[in-house]
Amino acid sequence: MFVSPGFPVRPCPECQAGQLHRQYLAYYTWLGNDLITVPDFPAWVCDLCGHREYDANALNRLSLILSPTAGSAPKRRRRVRPQVRQRVKNPRPSQPE
Repeated sequence: MFVSPGFPVRPCPECQAGQLHRQYLAYYTWLGNDLITVPDFPAWVCDLCGHREYDANALNRLSLILSPTAGSAPKRRRRVRPQVRQRVKNPRPSQPE
């Protein structure tokens, strides 16, 4: 557990008495049947009750990395050009052609 200096301290929403400090912890999550472990994951931890809030930006990045479509090329949509309507000669010519 590594405490990061320089980050502002916030009040704990759980116990309202402690303060949340920025720390780097091991993060565990399940991906299907596999347990994923991420070391040095940024989190805010209360110094009294131990309540944890994981960093939202880091969670977003992790979910992008672990998504099933990560690393695959996006499917390209095939553009279909609109059909150009051929100009029809005047169906009622005033003079015969």
